[in-house]
Amino acid sequence: MLVVLRDGRKLHGVLRSYDQFANLVLEDTVERIYSGNAFAEKWCGLFLIRGENVVLLGEVDLDQEDDIPLRQVDYHLLDPYHRQEIATKKVNDEAKAKILYEQKGFCKEGGEGDGY
Repeated sequence: MLVVLRDGRKLHGVLRSYDQFANLVLEDTVERIYSGNAFAEKWCGLFLIRGENVVLLGEVDLDQEDDIPLRQVDYHLLDPYHRQEIATKKVNDEAKAKILYEQKGFCKEGGEGDGY
């Protein structure tokens, strides 16, 4: 299963359990990060996810996943680039929110990941 969380993390694992609140238990979980045409994985093991943090949950077709032209690299090599992309996105989102507040009258309420 692929689970996308409100903070933007992407987790791949085996769904073992869920409940009516969309709380999930993932086994053999890895966190996957992307940058350009590369990806890296960090082993996380057993993961319990509170349902309110789930943005997307989907089944991964392993046959089609192999056809995607991404190359796997070491997590520690890709992590700085990934963090820089996150920081750049945060700055851009803050600038956009400021413009929307000052020029269009939108409110500033909401927190990290509430845009979903």
